[in-house]
Amino acid sequence: MTTAADDPVSRARLTLFVNGMKELGWTDGRNVQFDVRFGTDAATTRKHAAAMVALAPDVILATGSAAAGPLLEVTHTLPIVFVIVPDPVGAGFVASLARPGGNATGFLSYEYSIGAKWLELLKEIVPSLTRVAVIRDPAISAGLGQFAAIQAVAPTLGVEVTPINVREPKEIERDIAAFARRPSGGLIVTGSASAASHRHLLSKLAAVHGLPAVCVERLYVEAGGLISYGPNYHDQYRRAAGYVDRILKGEKPADLPVQAPTKYELVVNLKTAKALGLEMPATVLARADEVIE
Repeated sequence: MTTAADDPVSRARLTLFVNGMKELGWTDGRNVQFDVRFGTDAATTRKHAAAMVALAPDVILATGSAAAGPLLEVTHTLPIVFVIVPDPVGAGFVASLARPGGNATGFLSYEYSIGAKWLELLKEIVPSLTRVAVIRDPAISAGLGQFAAIQAVAPTLGVEVTPINVREPKEIERDIAAFARRPSGGLIVTGSASAASHRHLLSKLAAVHGLPAVCVERLYVEAGGLISYGPNYHDQYRRAAGYVDRILKGEKPADLPVQAPTKYELVVNLKTAKALGLEMPATVLARADEVIE
């Protein structure tokens, strides 16, 4: 897990996975043993990856590219099931979605084209928007890919996009403050473990600087963000239990296709909209799966 051990969202997802395993007949301490590692930075994740592989487990569950990448650098034989990975082919984790071919398979978080939807949502909410800062993690292929998808549609929407790399909190604060000095700006938070770990800071900075923000998942909206559009990641952990079960029963990751999300959700925070002085369009509210008031 590429988060802190006390992160409530990760704990909830881990519980969903464990419960899913239990429903399939696997109970911790009886016929299966779970070893869990948490880490919020690349160095810690690499250390945990090496330690986990040294344990020689029957299968490893990896959250995101930030965990799957280091694991696949140290083992090409131990089965790995990943969740929340946007581009497993581009990252070199699998040969193809239909036929992974190696020792890893799992669940696609979304296609990069979702970036166009995020920008369209911002323009629908704030038609006068002309500038957007894109929060991304440049250390993973998904960070570059998501930004490129947003950048490709920006000219047709009359928007100038600026990347802001996820680094230390003080650097994020400095870069967002610098961006916000000019008017008509907005914010897009793309998907990455590093951004998720800073979700409360990012939501706070968006509020302080009056920036309407579209984010990849609902946990940002729960932290005070304006709106999110993306897959239900909780569902991926439940489904991952099914793949782990099949591998424990003898199937190989190479033969299990990478699965795409089955559900996307739009979540709106009306309290945040009011604080920003925004009137949420009826067209957006009509499409919302959940409205936080």
